Amino acid sequence: MTRDNVNTEAAEGDRDRRFHGGAPAHLDDDELARRTDEERAEAGVTDYNPADVPPATDDPVPYDPAADLVEQDIESVTARQESEGETTPLTEDNPFPPTRYSE
Repeated sequence: MTRDNVNTEAAEGDRDRRFHGGAPAHLDDDELARRTDEERAEAGVTDYNPADVPPATDDPVPYDPAADLVEQDIESVTARQESEGETTPLTEDNPFPPTRYSE
């Protein structure tokens, strides 16, 4: 980092030459945070400056189970198992789920 780019007016914002050169009555905390983020990104301490990232503007895509091939495959296997009697509700007589092993 070169000394030419160093700004010594930390968190003071732009100076107005019409006023005296003393320290301002109240430092701008938002300006200090913005400059700190910029310096951290330039120094490589953080990967990026969070203020440089644009906000997400895309609406989430609605989920349609009828268009999802995986969902359709699961439903078709479930429907086949129910129609062939592979799955039965758990009852007193049948307390365990079905097994895939031959009896």
